[in-house]
Parts: sequence; structure tokens; C-alpha cells
Amino acid sequence: MKQLFALLSGILFGLGLILSGMSDPAKVLNFLDVFGRWDPSLALVMGGAIAVTAPGLALLRRGRVRPWFDTTFRIPTRRDIDARLLSGATLFGVGWGLGGFCPGPALTALPMAAAGTLVFLPFMLGGMWLARHVPDDLTRSAKGAA
Repeated sequence: MKQLFALLSGILFGLGLILSGMSDPAKVLNFLDVFGRWDPSLALVMGGAIAVTAPGLALLRRGRVRPWFDTTFRIPTRRDIDARLLSGATLFGVGWGLGGFCPGPALTALPMAAAGTLVFLPFMLGGMWLARHVPDDLTRSAKGAA
């Protein structure tokens, strides 16, 4: 049952990305081009996502002891800002700004086989692989050297 709801959620998310135009990198890049052909519609998409998510999050924090399809909630508790977080956020932002994609829209645009998607996706997957396999020792030694 858990996998069925994950699949349905993913389909709904993907449809939302397609309907909002986020699977089109030109729309995303125009949103980021504040001094050029700025397209503010992406801000409305983000605002809509917040409006839908906020009441659900409030209900979750108020009353549920555990989720429907798991034994515990998996809400991040870390609040520190370290080199790993900053470098990951920077790489994500640069990739988003250059390619016009983040992971969800890149996957929904894959069936269109646009050249940008076919270039972006392998680099995105490589970055995800690196993020999982860069030893914490390397991050700590770089932080200690600074």
C-alpha cells in the first residue's frame, strides 16, 4: 500500500510540474532572468505549493503520532550549517540556474528527450552519486584546513 501511494503521489507531482510549466527549462530560466524576460508565474506556482502544504503540515504537527504508512515521521532535526550543506546548495543553485532544471522537472522532461535534459540528467545523477560517496572525512579535513 505504501508503494501505491508513493506512485500516486509521484504521478500527481509530475502532472503538477508539467501543468505548471516547470518541465520547460525556458520558463524556469525566464523566472531567474529578473532584468530580462522575467516570467513571474513560477512564483505563483511556489505560492500555490506553500498554500497547499502549510495546512497539511499544521495538521501533522498538531495531532498525528505516526504516519499512515510508516512507523515514525522522518522530519529532519539538524539545524547546523556546515561546508557540505553550503557546497551542495551552491551546486544545486548553479545547476538550476545554468540548466533550468532541478531533479523533479528534469525527470518529467526526460520523455521529451530535449538536448538540455539529456545533458543535464547524467550530470545530476553523477552529482547525487558523489554526494552519497564523498567521505565525511574529506569534508571535515577541508573544514579544518580553512
